Amino acid sequence: MPAWGALLLLWATAEATKDCPAPCTCQALETMGLWVDCRGQGLTSLPALPAHTRHLLLANNSLRSLPPGAFDHLPQLQTLDVTQNPWHCDCSLTYLRLWLEDRTPEALLDVHCSSPNLATIYPLGQLTGYELGNCGWQLQASWAYQGIWWDVALVVVTTVGLALLAGLLCTATESLN
Repeated sequence: MPAWGALLLLWATAEATKDCPAPCTCQALETMGLWVDCRGQGLTSLPALPAHTRHLLLANNSLRSLPPGAFDHLPQLQTLDVTQNPWHCDCSLTYLRLWLEDRTPEALLDVHCSSPNLATIYPLGQLTGYELGNCGWQLQASWAYQGIWWDVALVVVTTVGLALLAGLLCTATESLN
């Protein structure tokens, strides 16, 4: 009976790792899922990853960006190591930043940018929207400028209204005396 159990275990392991991307190595975990190790493979883009990936190591490659939704088909993904890659930190890295922020915020301090120059000073977790570039969430300058004029007009109208009210109150109290 132990021989059948061992064969079943070997078959399950082989079946779980059959979708492993070519440059990576995969190891089945005891608790279901896969350990996918793609470290140091010179990857310039993300390979097709098995849906049961739980731990993904992409460190020390040549990754510069990730497509939005790159990990959405990996619901079991818990560990992601993307350090030591020449990341181009602009709007294209927003997905990675938000993914790490939601799951492992401490990892954001280990992801460093190679470009553009403004972003190379800080880790990804310390970059502001300005340093990532205009990613569409900033107000357009003309619209913001118009909003300032509305605020100024409101202050002027309020001041004039208060001055008129004060004058009316002064004349009303003088006529009562």
